[in-house]
Amino acid sequence: MRRFLLPFIGFLVLLAFLAIGLRLNPREVPSPLIGKPAPAFVLPQLHAPAETVSARQMAGQVWIFNVWASWCVACRQEHPVLMDLAKTAGVPLVGLNYKDGRDQGAAWLREHGDPYAVSAFDGEGRVGIDYGVYGVPETFVVDKQGIIRLKITGPLTPKDVESRLLPLLRELNRA
Repeated sequence: MRRFLLPFIGFLVLLAFLAIGLRLNPREVPSPLIGKPAPAFVLPQLHAPAETVSARQMAGQVWIFNVWASWCVACRQEHPVLMDLAKTAGVPLVGLNYKDGRDQGAAWLREHGDPYAVSAFDGEGRVGIDYGVYGVPETFVVDKQGIIRLKITGPLTPKDVESRLLPLLRELNRA
């Protein structure tokens, strides 16, 4: 009987970890950047390569930074939500075209609509690395002081927008 006790206890511990893991939301990946300054960047614009876009240009305003790519299947799912958000958010929506081809990214926006005030082109994904991007799409909310206040991993849903994004944007715009 005793020889089965230790393996049985080990099995129960593993079962407890599994039960805890199943209750976690895989979309809520903790980010060490929450509460920290948004990484600085200067990138060419997707539609105008001779012009740049930077985090510094957004200083003093609340903004949304959305990482996307034309090859991203989940971005197709998210895109209608972004189109609606661009109309209602009341803050600039900045796109980061991540590890994509410039022509493919621009064509994708022409085909599906462009919700972004401006899109940065990050063909090599270096800015994405600075922002700790695990995959696309990912969305960040940056406050007026340039501090990252929220990160959402995976496609935005209408529920995310209503329950998390819009209340935070209202709060940050009042501050």
